[in-house]
Amino acid sequence: MRAGITESPTVAPTQESDFSEAFAKGWQVLVWNDPVNLMSYVVFVFQKVLGFDEAKAKKHMLEVHELGKSVVALETREKAEMYCHRLQEFGLQSTLEARPA
Repeated sequence: MRAGITESPTVAPTQESDFSEAFAKGWQVLVWNDPVNLMSYVVFVFQKVLGFDEAKAKKHMLEVHELGKSVVALETREKAEMYCHRLQEFGLQSTLEARPA
């Protein structure tokens, strides 16, 4: 190494599977039923946060109401975390789970 010149650190090569795992859509966002939020509000939140049209938002709202939960998104970990946090900011009970193999 010459004076005043810094060498770049050596980075170990990564395998392609490392990247595909990191960006795989293997994370579910679940919304759980609660006794607080009105059904119309849940539909509104699904449209606002997830970009659902009204019919899809109502379908998922009814799943939450009748079955107790609904998987509203299947995404990469980072995007699923973002959706989960945004839903929680609107007062909905949501969790993140790794998709079962």
